[in-house]
Amino acid sequence: SVMGLTGSGKSTFINCASESDLVVGMGLESCTVDVQSSKPFYLDERMVTLIDTPGFDDTNRKEREIIAHISAYLANTYEQGVKLTGVIYMHRISDPRMTGTSMRNFRCFRELCGKDAFKNIVIVTNMWRDDELEVCNKRESELAADDKFYKAVLEGGGKMVRHDGTAASAKAIVRQLINKGNVTLAGQREIVDEHKEFSGTSAGKELTRALKEQAEEYDTELRELHASLEASTHDKDQEKRRVAQDDLESKREEIEKIKSRIENIEQTFRTEKARLLTIIADMEAE
Repeated sequence: SVMGLTGSGKSTFINCASESDLVVGMGLESCTVDVQSSKPFYLDERMVTLIDTPGFDDTNRKEREIIAHISAYLANTYEQGVKLTGVIYMHRISDPRMTGTSMRNFRCFRELCGKDAFKNIVIVTNMWRDDELEVCNKRESELAADDKFYKAVLEGGGKMVRHDGTAASAKAIVRQLINKGNVTLAGQREIVDEHKEFSGTSAGKELTRALKEQAEEYDTELRELHASLEASTHDKDQEKRRVAQDDLESKREEIEKIKSRIENIEQTFRTEKARLLTIIADMEAE
């Protein structure tokens, strides 16, 4: 399974390794809407299928929907006896820093996989540039050494490798996983074997925590906007007061949306799981 943020090169990597023709997005607009598979291909006499997933920060869907969608897909396939040998996480080394959203999403990914699966994770850095090699080398070292980033996965047996964009590079990376034993991700075990609701899984709890963290950040901004609006009541500038009021209402709406997402996490998962089962049934009927 290949995961990562939107625009990190997941579909391109899969096409490169498998000679598939999955649609590739240009720029930062999401292109992979649902989980999709590469065409099966042989590598070292092993039949391999790579799974492409929507970006955790998909531009068209909410974060909770993407994580619920990927969790539902993994649970459904696990129930059907399909086993993974590993997970590839794509990272754009060209990004100047890991944003708060990136770190939140990686924490959810880490909880979805679970510590027992860390040894079956390969973090792939791509989009290297010769003219920024020194800067990118430094970023790579920071990603590997910082607790906020990939250190825990690497200490748990995971690997971080570079992808140079060639088919040989992509296949060499896949080769690192195909000879490993099958792995059950924490999200699969919790939902299928332990019969937990999605909201009670490690990934579900991390997603809830991340949403609450975001709501708290917005609450702080809301208080600042209140103070700004109160200050503007003594201001004769009507336009300034109007802008402050609009910002205040917009932030209130965002907070309410986040609270709604927290309350509806379980329903979102169930909806995604049922939708995927319908898709699978339709495919089998064809």
